Amino acid sequence: MSTPSPTRAEDAPEPRPGDSPEPGQHAHEPHDDSVSGRLNALRAAVLGANDGIVSVAGLVMGVAGATTDRNTIFVAGIAGLVAGALSMAVGEYVSVSTQRDTEKALVAKETRELREEPEEELAELIDLYRQKGLDDDLAREVAVQLTAKDALRAHLDVELGIDPDDLTSPWQAALASMVSFTVGALLPLLTILVFGPSLRAVVTVVAVTLALGLTGLLSARAGDAPVRPAVTRVVGGGLLAMAVTYAIGSVIGTGMA
Repeated sequence: MSTPSPTRAEDAPEPRPGDSPEPGQHAHEPHDDSVSGRLNALRAAVLGANDGIVSVAGLVMGVAGATTDRNTIFVAGIAGLVAGALSMAVGEYVSVSTQRDTEKALVAKETRELREEPEEELAELIDLYRQKGLDDDLAREVAVQLTAKDALRAHLDVELGIDPDDLTSPWQAALASMVSFTVGALLPLLTILVFGPSLRAVVTVVAVTLALGLTGLLSARAGDAPVRPAVTRVVGGGLLAMAVTYAIGSVIGTGMA
């Protein structure tokens, strides 16, 4: 009885889409272009919350150093929260609007160049693929096929890294910044109002330290950076801000007494 000949690698059937990988093989997951966008949004939200925590914590600690009156601290804290949240929103709106205008201008420029100089633009796309490591024939084949399918999208993607259907939104950025700042600011404001004069400063420092440690951890994880330095910087900066403002408030309060 003859034994079956071993299957050679070149005789093995090519995997089809949807097939499960063989044991020992690794499945190649498709790259999700939205992952970087979600990470940037998460990082912006964490930083906005961090700004809210530090800004309002410093403010209310400074006022608490000058007075024990709860209403005064409340008014100062609310004013700082509203002003800070609106400032963050306006700043993000202006910044992202400028970025969006630039993206629109680049899209219009590429559209005009493709209409007026199609051959030069095709040569440019071929050269871009050569620079990415493709050989001449493959670079030309890829560029020609992508140009035939959607020339503008091909150039925007390879040359500028822009998705014409997903331009940055200034309103979304402004709202996200305002909300994240407000959420962060509420922690020190509520903490310092709930407790009495003998405990409010200590409890607020502890709560703010824990919150800043969390935002530092999240920002490090979002950016795939070392955790300890990120947490140390964030917590250290927040503690310094509270210490300085509390000291200034105490000096001013003593001088006005």
